[in-house]
Amino acid sequence: MLDTIHRFVVTKVSNVATNTKTPKPAVSDGNLLTEEQILAMGEQDYMNPAQLAFFKARLHQLEKDLLRNAGETTEHLRETVLVPDPADRATIEEEHALELRTRDRERKLLKKVQQSLLSIESGDYGWCEETGEPIGIPRLLARPTATLSLEAQQRRELKQKLYGD
Repeated sequence: MLDTIHRFVVTKVSNVATNTKTPKPAVSDGNLLTEEQILAMGEQDYMNPAQLAFFKARLHQLEKDLLRNAGETTEHLRETVLVPDPADRATIEEEHALELRTRDRERKLLKKVQQSLLSIESGDYGWCEETGEPIGIPRLLARPTATLSLEAQQRRELKQKLYGD
């Protein structure tokens, strides 16, 4: 479904886009930017309404996917299978444990997604928590929940490695 939406949006934006170096799409009619268009924008356009709309839509889709996965896990774990063989039972229990660990990671990610959506509303999205500098479009495309610039994240990881924080 995400691919279908992406193709629709790409088609709509392609029809609207001009041949200028930094396209200025109309967000008011529901069109979203593509990753290529966002990357082509200049620094002066950083976190403009069109970019914020793109990231908000991406975060909402991620949130929806995480919630759907949680529901599927709940249903899967409710399906109780009685297996007489201890080895088969152990395999099933290990699969359930692995699935629960995955959902726990997704639960933590869901919290970050929701915090990112709140930061879009407050106007803080895309700016480093430590330095106040732009996080950068490529980093946000790779990790939409990023709260630190690449340099600040590297400093934090180095501190953790050195001091075991």
